[in-house]
Amino acid sequence: MRGIVKPRLYSEVNLMKSEEELNLSSVQITWGKQENYEILRKLGRGKYSDVYEGLDMTSQNKVALKILKPIKRSKVLREIKILRTLEGHPGVPKLLDIVKDNSTKTSALIIEHCENQDLVTLFSKIDDIDARFYLYEILKIMDFAHSKGIMHRDIKPNNILINHNTRTVKIIDWCLAEFYYPDTPYNVKVASRYYKAPELLVNYQYYDYSVDMWSFGVMFAGLIFGKNPFFHGHDNYDQLVKIVRTLGTVKFYEYLENYDISLDDRFEDLKNHYKPKVLAKMANSEMKLVNDEALDLIGKILVFDHNARLLPLEAMQHSYFDPVREMRGNT
Repeated sequence: MRGIVKPRLYSEVNLMKSEEELNLSSVQITWGKQENYEILRKLGRGKYSDVYEGLDMTSQNKVALKILKPIKRSKVLREIKILRTLEGHPGVPKLLDIVKDNSTKTSALIIEHCENQDLVTLFSKIDDIDARFYLYEILKIMDFAHSKGIMHRDIKPNNILINHNTRTVKIIDWCLAEFYYPDTPYNVKVASRYYKAPELLVNYQYYDYSVDMWSFGVMFAGLIFGKNPFFHGHDNYDQLVKIVRTLGTVKFYEYLENYDISLDDRFEDLKNHYKPKVLAKMANSEMKLVNDEALDLIGKILVFDHNARLLPLEAMQHSYFDPVREMRGNT
């Protein structure tokens, strides 16, 4: 049994912070005026909030209004603290204001508005260099969050905003994000099904930043293969079966043994033997974004053992991103 393993990077970031920096009760909220904002149209809905495009009547600037559904106060405070911790990075939308409806007591976060194109559609049109550039930018934001001791826990195409005109990238929706501490059990009911890491699907609670990298790897593979989602399970059990059928049973059972993880009895299908699929054989000549470097990088990310998975900063050093670093003069 390997036991609990700390991530190679940023494992003790939050242990170095003061109690005040981490305590949710220290979050100070200065309520803004609800009447300063007008709702224009609905952008999306989630389990914990509905999101609207709105207008700041004082500045006439567009904003995003994230109207929170009835949830624990601690969840609201945590999202506010996380957004404030990440404030200043261009890849994280800025928290502009917090307002409350006096009659319903419903809270809303007023967040920087970001123009964007649908990620899946965009990747079907852009060239290989642009694809590498945007994927590198996503990793940069993820690495920044991890360096601040924060796991996003819901990386997926819908939470990546790319403005191709300005070549800017933002990661949104930090409501499931959490501060990472070593040797700490976390809720496995996070991330969207198609992007859930294997450790979440086998109920391994001592996960870390690498859950975000699995989600990134699945998104990466889906975007370049034009297969979204890349692993399409009908429920959480089927999701794990789809992953194991692709990566193979030998590595999966090695992983379970290494971390002393017991498999739920409902996984009957996983008693069959599956050989790992060769990703290169899934490609065809029409898949312009698939190349040997991309396949090698995906192979280093989509691995069962979360401790063996590349972290964002490590992935950014991969040869797949050499053209991006060269463009930046970052050889």
